[in-house]
Amino acid sequence: MASVLLLPVVTLCLLGLSPVSHQEETKGQGRNFLSSMGLSELPQPAGSRHPRRHVPPALWRMFRRSESTRAEESDSCTVSEYGVRGNIIRYVQDQGQLISLGSNGSQACLEKQLFFNMSVLQPIEQLSLAQLEIKFHWRPLKASELLKRSWAIGVSLYKVIRATLRGVDPRASRRLLLTQSVQLQPEASSISIDLTPLAESWRKPGRNYGLVLQMLPLNAAAEESLGSGVDVLEVDFTFPQIQASLVAVSLNPHQCRSRQRRSAVRLPVASTNVCKARRLFIDFKDVGWHSWIIAPQGYMANYCHGECPFPLSESLNGTNHAILQTLVHSLDPHGTPQPCCVPIRLSPISMLYYDNNDNVVLRHYQDMVVDECGCR
Repeated sequence: MASVLLLPVVTLCLLGLSPVSHQEETKGQGRNFLSSMGLSELPQPAGSRHPRRHVPPALWRMFRRSESTRAEESDSCTVSEYGVRGNIIRYVQDQGQLISLGSNGSQACLEKQLFFNMSVLQPIEQLSLAQLEIKFHWRPLKASELLKRSWAIGVSLYKVIRATLRGVDPRASRRLLLTQSVQLQPEASSISIDLTPLAESWRKPGRNYGLVLQMLPLNAAAEESLGSGVDVLEVDFTFPQIQASLVAVSLNPHQCRSRQRRSAVRLPVASTNVCKARRLFIDFKDVGWHSWIIAPQGYMANYCHGECPFPLSESLNGTNHAILQTLVHSLDPHGTPQPCCVPIRLSPISMLYYDNNDNVVLRHYQDMVVDECGCR
């Protein structure tokens, strides 16, 4: 056996090459796994000047529901919270800049670009939903201030249909999507709009010009006059902070199969040499991935190990071919190997992580947990 193992090494040396090291093999396997996750490289932790986003509460709820062993089984390729097909949920963050903070005639006006990079979706992914969510965070308000006045802002959302040349009125390249008023209140206010067809067009090169969000201050008397140009500005008015995300739900059809329950899996504790599933916990910190994987910190992956002896019992889940192979092996042990102990039932896990653009992603991955082994 030793001479067989030495042959490739000798051949490589004669060719002036060196054998692939264990470290290189590990890196290669790591790249393969990252590729299956839709990542070209390990996401790098954000610097102190650009803190990473908090995980949206909705994603935490979806992750915990998917991981709950007591929950009713559901289709892992359907996102029940949105009622669409999908196995990948991304919160794509806004990369747009402030356009202007000035006046529009006699009114104060704030304009901000909203831009979402849709190239984070792989070409194979089918976009099921793209929902824009905008939150308005007001400065801390006292109860007396809320009683004193009833302020609101008029919000207009435009899609940009083409690039604007210098000196040309940018409003000529905009199309109105939404007009709404948002009331001043202590808690954050929010609006949402379905942009699925528009976001699908953004996936084509050179078609993504983003959106423009325009805000005008209103008081209660002028709230119904949104867009009429009524002067309702007071000198102490301050615009709210804006937080925008595009919730993109997509489906990778190659990673979509019926989900199996993992709660019924009970690995045997007895130490025998017969083929069965053995416990294996993978800690993401051990492989250096804890900086970008949010949850879980690790998972029980398990593995298959053991012999497939003759006679092959029913508990070893052998195929007819494996049963015959063990019979032949018992007659000719040197000429015919035993069947192999391999996974015959696997189940998925859900993972929360940051992608290369610091977007928060929830994704379901098939064939990650060995539930049952058999002889093949």
